[in-house]
Amino acid sequence: MAMDHLGDIFSLVLMSLALGMDAFSVSLGMGMQALRLKRVFIAGITVGFFHMLMPFIGIMLGRFISTQMEGFAVLGGGLLLFGLGVQMVLNSFNVEEKSLMRATGFGLILFSLSVSLDSFSVGLSLGMSGVKTFLALLLFGIASTVLTWTGLLVGRKARGLLGVYSELLGGSILCAFGLKIIFG
Repeated sequence: MAMDHLGDIFSLVLMSLALGMDAFSVSLGMGMQALRLKRVFIAGITVGFFHMLMPFIGIMLGRFISTQMEGFAVLGGGLLLFGLGVQMVLNSFNVEEKSLMRATGFGLILFSLSVSLDSFSVGLSLGMSGVKTFLALLLFGIASTVLTWTGLLVGRKARGLLGVYSELLGGSILCAFGLKIIFG
């Protein structure tokens, strides 16, 4: 029983890191701008908030759906996670430059929303599977905040070396979790 609980926590930690990889890779590019540490801090907190809000909405919607269509909900959640992972992997091969968004005002909101949209889908999947909501949201928020801060700070130094690989890794992890849900 305790091992199952530990396995669930470990799975959520890995999923949190996978979701935060998107924020990390985009933050690398944004970190190449001249940002003050105060702006880096605010950007990380904002991304973390959105990585908690979007899956919360997804979890609530997923729970509603799962009570209505219980048998198909687990399969749908697994397929959704797998599809999202495939999309992240394919996007990692997209060589076209992403436009740099500003880390202030509307640009920060747009940035936070864009990197947390995938966590809505994951939340939807998790809501269908009955995951512990508070723990999942807390881990998603912490991981994305820390990865955003890391990406912004590394971006100031590294000029985008890790961006593609982090999104590829994140997509691969989501694919694996999708297959785990589908095949049990």
